[in-house]
Amino acid sequence: MNTLIKPKKLQAGDTVATISLSWAGAGLFPERYEQGKKQIQEAFGLKVIEMPNSLRTDLYDNPQLRLDDLMNAFLNPEIKAIITNIGGSETIRLLLRMTEKHFQIIHDNPKIFIGMSDTTVNHFMCLKAGLSSFYGPSTLFGFAENGGMPELIKNSFKRTLFDNMPQQTLEEAKEFIIDKVRWDNNAIRERTKTDGWKYIQGTDKVQGRLLGGCVESLNMINGTCLWPSIDDWDNTILFLETSEDMLPPEVFGYFLRNLGAQGILNKVKGILFGRPGGTFKKEDSEKKEKWLAAYNDFDKYLLKVCKEYGREDMPIVTNMDFGHTVPQMLLPYGVLTEIDPVAHTVKFLESPTC
Repeated sequence: MNTLIKPKKLQAGDTVATISLSWAGAGLFPERYEQGKKQIQEAFGLKVIEMPNSLRTDLYDNPQLRLDDLMNAFLNPEIKAIITNIGGSETIRLLLRMTEKHFQIIHDNPKIFIGMSDTTVNHFMCLKAGLSSFYGPSTLFGFAENGGMPELIKNSFKRTLFDNMPQQTLEEAKEFIIDKVRWDNNAIRERTKTDGWKYIQGTDKVQGRLLGGCVESLNMINGTCLWPSIDDWDNTILFLETSEDMLPPEVFGYFLRNLGAQGILNKVKGILFGRPGGTFKKEDSEKKEKWLAAYNDFDKYLLKVCKEYGREDMPIVTNMDFGHTVPQMLLPYGVLTEIDPVAHTVKFLESPTC
């Protein structure tokens, strides 16, 4: 992977813009949006503004307006960071409207860009433009959590985007949230104790540059102009996670075999896998238990497919705190990262910002 442009770090008082590039959740749940906005401002001392179409409810019919917001956010020098409101399944429709001019705008106006899930598509737009972006919480999912923003999110945001730390050992959550509460309900979601990150394979310390995203969204861009060349996967650490659609473990296995068939699994130095996505209403206890039991099946497919491609010694860490789980950390694309399977640590080896 070529070295990516690092955006400038944030400072208290900076202006950040919220943006809706896929689902219109911010417009459909305005109280949830306002809660997220308020908690971002209070936690980090930032000024939060909306892009012109961030709160529209008809975004499905207006992909061009979504793309316009993205370009205008990059072009506005007052905006120091862009935070996506939520993912969805619609971002891929922006790609047909993008030209080299759009990628050049991103390249020429580097700034912090944050999001997850379907926003994987936008991260790969930034990647194609040569900009390092940040896989992390969205306004509605993570920043707007009822009862206050989790401390792990605050810590990761500050260390990654404010502190300009030359090294950062990633923090593990002690508990996570899995039950589902409607966004027009102020109930505090149930916390479940975590078993911690699982170092399921590998004995040697490895280093590589972060590259990855949400499996379902990666499937959407596979084969498009956004998909990296085979050489771009050299010396990378692949991070993967799954959405709230509760991807069956065997389908995850199909995805891994595609990476193996492309030669990607033989290029990467290690794999980080986020806690599998899935949310449940409290009354769905049977469904919840079944899904929790399926966690190990994801690990089994990782081990099985890596063995098929001769990567039995490659370090793999699973059950991590990123993606469709709360709390979640920020992962910066292209930043040199180390996995130590013996010490049980994952750390950034350079500052994600400049």
